Amino acid sequence: MTTAHESPAAEVRDLHIAFGSGRDGTDVVRGVSLALHRGRVLALVGESGSGKSLTSLAFMGLLPAGARVASGSVRVEGADTGEFTPRQWRAVRGTRIAMVFQDPASALNPAFTVGWQIAEPFRRRLGDSRARAREKAVALMETVGIPEPERRYHAHPHEFSGGMRQRAVVAMALALEPAVLLADEPTTALDVTVQAQILRLLAERQRAAGLAMLLVSHDLGVVARLAQEVAVVYAGRIVEQGDLDTVYAAPAHPYTRGLMDAVPEAAAGEPRLRSIAGHPPDPGRVPDGCAFHPRCAFATARCTTERPLLRTLADGRRAACHHAESVLAGTAPGGPYGGSDL
Repeated sequence: MTTAHESPAAEVRDLHIAFGSGRDGTDVVRGVSLALHRGRVLALVGESGSGKSLTSLAFMGLLPAGARVASGSVRVEGADTGEFTPRQWRAVRGTRIAMVFQDPASALNPAFTVGWQIAEPFRRRLGDSRARAREKAVALMETVGIPEPERRYHAHPHEFSGGMRQRAVVAMALALEPAVLLADEPTTALDVTVQAQILRLLAERQRAAGLAMLLVSHDLGVVARLAQEVAVVYAGRIVEQGDLDTVYAAPAHPYTRGLMDAVPEAAAGEPRLRSIAGHPPDPGRVPDGCAFHPRCAFATARCTTERPLLRTLADGRRAACHHAESVLAGTAPGGPYGGSDL
């Protein structure tokens, strides 16, 4: 359990990420603050385009072309990465912070064998001999559940199944024993059975090494299996954050509530999937006030003009909603979305 005095293994503070520059720039991440603590898994949840993957890439200093950190800070083990040189980033990636990407096929070089790619960090970063690096790579392949690692060491990525490729990517991320592991939709491309295997592997390795882990996902079921804490993102801002059990049991933000209601259930009497009305806003045309208000059943006139702050509620979780207490109680304040003063 994390205690208040423990410093985060990695964190972002009031992070703003924009595409473009100056007045022509468009903020896609708008003031996100997250702290990753050793031995804990924090999940970042939201629809596509909410800014969650960009936030994870900012931790690694790997923002795509055209994107930049407009303001705020990114820290890895207390070091502000804002002034890092490429050499400093190379020293940090893999050794202190590592990432498991969504598509294992794009994370592996098809021209080299899988074993060679897993062994490379041992040779390049630790100066191990070729034989010693191979020995470590084979042991790591066995640890992540790749069968017949001695033989598969010489196989190329196309000779691996999707699940085995993802296991290899996990092995590469864990090779140099980083303190922080980022996992961006690590099971999206896998079938249900393989997905469960990879989730079990990530959970086992995270617990065994006491890693600080950020899990990026749109799948609330995946999040429930790995995380202890969840942060829900909408239109580039965190709208709710707290212990997973607290948030899942009773969401305090209408968007979180909508995400939970949209999870399919096998119960009788639910013939159709429920969905959130409307669409996420264009990053360049985010509504005034609360960005979620055009889709919200709890919205009032205040929501259209005053942006709600992320505030701490009585149970310790934080929510950015003027009507969080009403959401928890399940009583709408009224209007055309449910509110009489709009």
